[in-house]
Amino acid sequence: MNERSPLSHVSSSEHPGEMLPAEAHARQHARVRKAHETELVEDYVELIADLIDAKGEARAVEIARRMDVRQATVAKMIRRLREHGLVTSEPYRAVFLTEAGREMAETSRTRHSVVLAFLRWLGVSEETALQDAEGMEHHVSDETLAAMRARMGQEDDTER
Repeated sequence: MNERSPLSHVSSSEHPGEMLPAEAHARQHARVRKAHETELVEDYVELIADLIDAKGEARAVEIARRMDVRQATVAKMIRRLREHGLVTSEPYRAVFLTEAGREMAETSRTRHSVVLAFLRWLGVSEETALQDAEGMEHHVSDETLAAMRARMGQEDDTER
């Protein structure tokens, strides 16, 4: 069996056992921080799109129920999404996606679908695949998504 270096998680395959250069390591952390900044926004926008597509509308009470948060939390997020030009809403009315919001939702859905399909393809249990895909979709690169599709024998189409 291959013995792994304790630094394998911060080493390149070309230089096993040596830490990545500081600049490369910093780029990795910067990318993760950027993904963390957008993941909650993407989750809300994706859920709003799902609710609109499934029920014809997205209401704050249903968003709160599905996100397992209070309606006040949803109201704050809707204000934030409105400020970013992703949704339109009026008090006590449904929430609607702008064109930019719909584009973000579709991008997030596609990423989510590819990751979920790949985990299922690997044989991960349904429950775990659903949970893991929810977080991984925000952090996976376009290159990795393309590799996942290729490994599964997909082109640009994804399981939905």
